Amino acid sequence: MPDWQDEGIILSNKPYAELHSVTTILTKTHGRHAGLVQAGQSGKKRSMLQPGSLVDAQWRARLDEQLGTFKLELAKNYSALMIDTPLRLSALSSMCSLLESSLPEREPQPALWLATTALLQIVSLSKDDNEWLNFFVKWELGLLQELGFALKLETCGVTGSSEELAYVSPKSGSAISKPAAGIYADRLLVLPMCLGGHVKIDNELAAGIKITGHFLQKNIYNTVDKQLPSARQRLANMVESSNW
Repeated sequence: MPDWQDEGIILSNKPYAELHSVTTILTKTHGRHAGLVQAGQSGKKRSMLQPGSLVDAQWRARLDEQLGTFKLELAKNYSALMIDTPLRLSALSSMCSLLESSLPEREPQPALWLATTALLQIVSLSKDDNEWLNFFVKWELGLLQELGFALKLETCGVTGSSEELAYVSPKSGSAISKPAAGIYADRLLVLPMCLGGHVKIDNELAAGIKITGHFLQKNIYNTVDKQLPSARQRLANMVESSNW
């Protein structure tokens, strides 16, 4: 009988039958994994199974290919720590939605596990929204890289130079220098300094969120004829409407 224990981050908790739920988690060593939680919609368990919560998980099934059942114990409820900070809660929801909808099932993701647990700590502990949002944008770059769509932001995709980087090609994902952009600059994405750009702009975080959002949509969600998760779109709107 297949049986394992692991650490996990709750990505979603969806109703199943009357009181049960199907819970999806990102685990440390077993990747994105779903399982049935008995009475998972009860008041006590539902409050524990909030997206972003860190849990100790035991999964068991008769056969490997079955859904199986989870026994979960709460280690840390990150959403409770962010209850009074809507922007951080939005980032938490966005992170969970992106992981659930983009990762292949049951494939180990060690680099993403480390990056995501670090992101949870930074979002919950940082006193500066600029700091954790900067890390969030870089976490999304890491997600793209782990899924096979790394952007090339260190040198210009036209000249090979690392000088005067100012834009990103929406097609290739390569940085473009200001001289190389020429008359096509208005067709390119602006590369903020927080991602290695050399030209200061207003609301750099919104520019960073726009870049990662564009390539998440293009390379991942367009391929399955879907839009970015609504939680991710809400986060982008909140960042764009704020003054940083």
